[in-house]
Amino acid sequence: MIKRYRALPGNRWIWIGGLLLALSTSWSMSATKTARKPIDWAALKPSYNGATFVSDTETCRSCHEDSMHAFEATTHGQALKLSANNSGCESCHGPRAKHIENPDAELAFDKLTPAQQSAVCLQCHEGGQRFGWKAGAHRSNDVSCSSCHFVMEKKSLRALLARASASEICYECHGDVRAETAKTSHHPVREGRMDCASCHNVHSSTPGLLVKNTLNETCVTCHAEKRGPFIWEHAPVRESCANCHMPHGSNNRNLLANKDSFLCLSCHSYGGHVNLPRYNRVSNPYGSGCVNCHITTHGSNHPSGAKQTR
Repeated sequence: MIKRYRALPGNRWIWIGGLLLALSTSWSMSATKTARKPIDWAALKPSYNGATFVSDTETCRSCHEDSMHAFEATTHGQALKLSANNSGCESCHGPRAKHIENPDAELAFDKLTPAQQSAVCLQCHEGGQRFGWKAGAHRSNDVSCSSCHFVMEKKSLRALLARASASEICYECHGDVRAETAKTSHHPVREGRMDCASCHNVHSSTPGLLVKNTLNETCVTCHAEKRGPFIWEHAPVRESCANCHMPHGSNNRNLLANKDSFLCLSCHSYGGHVNLPRYNRVSNPYGSGCVNCHITTHGSNHPSGAKQTR
């Protein structure tokens, strides 16, 4: 039996549209009500002991008008307006009563240690991608949230970064990586098609701060054709992509750690085969050395591919 549905009058469609809009608005507002874990400011720093909350942002505005005007245009500034846990400036700066009485008191955010600064941010931002932050390499090396993020002014299009892109921030400490990305063969970081955060989760505690648990898992998120499983595996590939490739950049093609045939010969240097460099020159315009024959270096599913030739 086929059911026939009568078209709704136009005004009813308007009513339904209004209902959906109201629901979406309530959902978006509830999403901004992040469960905040209020911090014990006195335990964080003894200077806060005895300080009370003013709970009046206009008091702050009397001295900090320029800073507050810039802040209100940021993601945090907009979110705090909708948050049920909004304590204004004191959400991040702590109780300000002592500061009002004595502006020179040691209560400024930049007077906190890196760990203390991050503890303030983690009131709202704990969990998710930041689940492993406390055991991560950045925190262990006294990097704080404010080392990479600037919350008081919009300086980037995402994540309140302190620079225009994530890579620019990373290069401030990792100059060696910046030099590698300038090499001939590189991931398209310089071209803006990806950045350091495409492969690294700076808030995690995984080896190398990778977005996945291992290097290979990270690589195959883009290079899925190299994932396998393969009938005939190439042991160095299964172990780590970094056995053959330099992930940040190389002056050899395809991010290789060495020229094609010389890379192969670092492991396959046995006799009885034409595997000497003079027979496998990369400069040969008609071939690519070893991979002229061993074309499936990442693994083969061909019944006769034991030597990665098919």
